Amino acid sequence: MLCSLWMFLAYAESLLLQRPPFVTLVRSLNFNEKCKITPSIKKTMPFPLDFIEAVDIQPACLGLYCGKTLLFKNGSTEIYGECGVCPRGQRTNAQKYCQPCTESPELYDWLYLGFMAMLPLVLHWFFIEWYSGKKSSSALFQHITALFECSMAAIITLLVSDPVGVLYIRSCRVLMLSDWYTMLYNPSPDYVTTVHCTHEAVYPLYTIVFIYYAFCLVLMMLLRPLLVKKIACGLGKSDRFKSIYAALYFFPILTVLQAVGGGLLYYAFPYIILVLSLVTLAVYMSASEIENCYDLLVRKKRLIVLFSHWLLHAYGIISISRVDKLEQDLPLLALVPTPALFYLFTAKFTEPSRILSEGANGH
Repeated sequence: MLCSLWMFLAYAESLLLQRPPFVTLVRSLNFNEKCKITPSIKKTMPFPLDFIEAVDIQPACLGLYCGKTLLFKNGSTEIYGECGVCPRGQRTNAQKYCQPCTESPELYDWLYLGFMAMLPLVLHWFFIEWYSGKKSSSALFQHITALFECSMAAIITLLVSDPVGVLYIRSCRVLMLSDWYTMLYNPSPDYVTTVHCTHEAVYPLYTIVFIYYAFCLVLMMLLRPLLVKKIACGLGKSDRFKSIYAALYFFPILTVLQAVGGGLLYYAFPYIILVLSLVTLAVYMSASEIENCYDLLVRKKRLIVLFSHWLLHAYGIISISRVDKLEQDLPLLALVPTPALFYLFTAKFTEPSRILSEGANGH
């Protein structure tokens, strides 16, 4: 009797809202699961109910990232709200319910975050070296300060992330590229009204990078000007702060890069590391006129640059292999010194003066 009354009220609501009867009825049945359609109920209704079972089993949520948020839970009883956007820190599951992100980041996720954290540090070091000059003794202190700034920013970012106060984050698993661009998958059921279900499905891999960049910028503005003013005596007044001015340019560029291409960088960063590290190592060794091992040992700075590139090579190889099978992936690290050795062995054959002399002799 109560179920019949419930269905008549649903039918009356459909008439008032000018909605097809089965839409209101199906929504009512989804809410009131105790009502079962029986032959006696079918006879008393003013519209056919033969199609209700088929309609009811269809997913109630349209769109790839729309879900129902949990409103109330008491023991085994759970009540969910209407289909819509999931709160921050949650994403939809296969049943279209918003579930909290409780998993730990995978190794590949940490490597991606490490790559995004290295970008401002490497750019800091590059512009410090570019503007410090060869005779300046302040470059080393500025390098150390930049490393301190980025390290402190990374620690603070982890501490303020959920769970707060610990160097640990909880995350949602990245399943596919579209997880980074949920704003492109808002459904439009009637091709007029758009249901906005944009949320961070890859929580917190997308927004944590912006938080890190913000802390890097704040710490740089607090520490670097005082340091540069004290120790950068070998530079002119106009050159002292150029590395800081450069950071004010590349931080917005990195922010836009993460906002637009975060998902692409997530899948491509291992190859970007390998290609860029190989190119920059070749350019540096060529510009420094390094042709043999003795040229590397003459200056400690050259060894530091070489070992830094080797670390980047190893980082890229580990990111590509993901160390899924340890016994098979670790031997790949033996390839790390290969590019430098190849350059040293072949540099003498590509010496411009030798090519010109051989050309003049007709060889």
